[in-house]
Amino acid sequence: MDNFDGIIEFVAVAESQGFSAAAKQMNCSTSHVSRQVSRLEARLGSALLARTTRSVSLTEAGQAYYRQCRDLVDGLQQANEQVNAQQVQLNGTLRVSAAGPFAERYVVPALIEFAQQHPELTVDIDFNSHKINLIEDGIDFAIRYGKLEDSGLVARRLLPRPLMAVASPQYLKQHGTPTHPNQLKAHNCIVSNNNHWQFEHDGTALYVKVNGRWKSNNAHAVVNACEQHLGIAYMPKINFLQSINSGTLCPVLEPYWSQGAGSWIVYQNRRFLPMRARLAIDHLINYFRDWEE
Repeated sequence: MDNFDGIIEFVAVAESQGFSAAAKQMNCSTSHVSRQVSRLEARLGSALLARTTRSVSLTEAGQAYYRQCRDLVDGLQQANEQVNAQQVQLNGTLRVSAAGPFAERYVVPALIEFAQQHPELTVDIDFNSHKINLIEDGIDFAIRYGKLEDSGLVARRLLPRPLMAVASPQYLKQHGTPTHPNQLKAHNCIVSNNNHWQFEHDGTALYVKVNGRWKSNNAHAVVNACEQHLGIAYMPKINFLQSINSGTLCPVLEPYWSQGAGSWIVYQNRRFLPMRARLAIDHLINYFRDWEE
């Protein structure tokens, strides 16, 4: 079995591109990871990693070895999960980063249900829309909305988030009701995440750059401004349903609404996630499987 020593550490370094990052993922010391990888290279008689003071990269031999080891480690993890899932009793602290009304109203109840199923588990949810470093901040996974950056993180789509354009009846009476997205250029638009709005028609994407007097990355602030007649807003439907039902806001441009980018579960690497995080992610995926906004 000594021939397998160091393989998991090597795969972690290859995927995180650093000994310190790999050590944090594995919850061990950097010196342990370095020592295990060095012993593996010594047994193989080949350098797997090219090391400099600033970076770590795979050698040609390391790239070939990583491709083989990745499947091996994946298979071992799946076998362990199948056994552990039958007898697991979760404990420790599950740390989640989330932001926005959707997470507040719907992700929280889902995680409460998960916590009730595991009475020894502590759940810590940080509502923060700022960019975070999952490893350095000790976050197991994050719930994020919209188009994701190519950050090397793993992302699983939680569910689609269709968009809706709305305005107050008073605004529409004063400024007119747009019938095509291009007409938004002549309107005050309330900007949330960006001022390039994507619509769809007959399977074709339509992009419109909008402007207005109010901009906020907070959905409640956008809805309030819209209800106070400051312009047209365009966000996921869930943000407007209460206002639509009460009549304070009206839908506009419905034939052109986009299906949106969706909400995502983002994490560093499933292979090194604690069991509590893997099961929580699976719980959320199942919870929202048939959910409609």
